[in-house]
Amino acid sequence: MKKTIIITTLLFAATLVFSIDIEAQKFPKMDVSPMDTASYPDDYRNSDKLIKITYSRPQLKGRELSGLTPNGKVWRTGANEATELTLYVDMKLGDTMIKAGTYTFCTIPGDSEWTAIINKDLNVWGSYFYNEANDVVRLNVPVTSSDDFVEAFSIVFEESDNGVDMHLGWGNARITVPFTK
Repeated sequence: MKKTIIITTLLFAATLVFSIDIEAQKFPKMDVSPMDTASYPDDYRNSDKLIKITYSRPQLKGRELSGLTPNGKVWRTGANEATELTLYVDMKLGDTMIKAGTYTFCTIPGDSEWTAIINKDLNVWGSYFYNEANDVVRLNVPVTSSDDFVEAFSIVFEESDNGVDMHLGWGNARITVPFTK
């Protein structure tokens, strides 16, 4: 009789434990276009950064680049939230000096050149709320083609003679945006 009571009690307790919906924090699934950052220098042991960009990385997945980045239309230069560029020191884009700080970075794609745009607006979704009146600077840069195909939109920085070049690559398109000190 005691064994039956003990077994029944244990089964009841086990049923309670497994039937209670114990739930930890629910985490969302990974974004289809995950967020990434690029910086210069990219050595994480070096805290003297000059520049950093935070963007989401859409993938082509068999689609045409021209359908995702239509010519002549402002593009958030990534996916999801607008891409944000942080300058840790004053730098120039073209002839315009830009104060250290955080800005939105957009582009306007074209067949032979893209327009790089640094804008004062922050914390905006995509380019839906883009306001040209808040542009700090625009610079037209050539677009080139590469034999190397890049599936996920990517940004990297490289030291140049006078500063830092920001390289954008997606599909076979390549764009270099030169920042100078």
